Amino acid sequence: MRIGELVKQTGVPKETIHFYLREGLIHKPRRSGTHTADYTATHVDRILLIKELRDSFFLPIPEIKKILRQNRRQSASDQAVADLHNKYFRPLDRLLATEVVGREAFRQATGIGRKWLAVMEDWGIITAHPKDGEPLYSRDDLIIGRLMVDMDRLGFGPKNGYDPEELKRIADFIRRFVRSSHRDYYQRNLERLSSTELDEKGSKFAEIMSLFFYHMYRKLVREEYHGLRRPKSRRKLATPSGKTRNQKGIS
Repeated sequence: MRIGELVKQTGVPKETIHFYLREGLIHKPRRSGTHTADYTATHVDRILLIKELRDSFFLPIPEIKKILRQNRRQSASDQAVADLHNKYFRPLDRLLATEVVGREAFRQATGIGRKWLAVMEDWGIITAHPKDGEPLYSRDDLIIGRLMVDMDRLGFGPKNGYDPEELKRIADFIRRFVRSSHRDYYQRNLERLSSTELDEKGSKFAEIMSLFFYHMYRKLVREEYHGLRRPKSRRKLATPSGKTRNQKGIS
């Protein structure tokens, strides 16, 4: 793409892009002629990352250079995870109370199909609240919808053999946990704390538990994945007697 299209896709002025080139924040584009430069999607992603670091974290150029150098040293899988984090955990988005009214608006915002939106609502994974006769979806519902679409695109959908009812079982488990833990907390502290203190502590507890579930799931999946990828010679198989022996040597 030409620099005009790059400016359009990133919202960053041409002069700023030239400054990033001079500072080595983005790599030089391929030249297709004496005065013609071809930019790629990689340039778009890098400029949007720099823009996020400048606008949301107010970082100076030297600090951004350090972050970009560290990013280049990451493996492909870690870079993919970082991209997902940038997509779903942008600081500015967390400050904005984004809501959507209406199923069609929700579908357009997330990309989810009518059938699966109906299924997720029936299972209580996505829950709307009525507003002037229309369903109102929260920011969390929007993120969940987008995550489900991304799961399907990654190959973790019904057509790939992944059972979507697993999501229902997870949601049911978390719902039971939330109801029991929060009910116990509020009942024990209802008279001791003011409503403002309860709201603040309850919100902080919700965020802490969200992070706990997030990191616990990551930890367990990584452990399971690395276990499956171990060399066959190191895996153990159960013998008919119930004892184990190395798989190596079994014909």
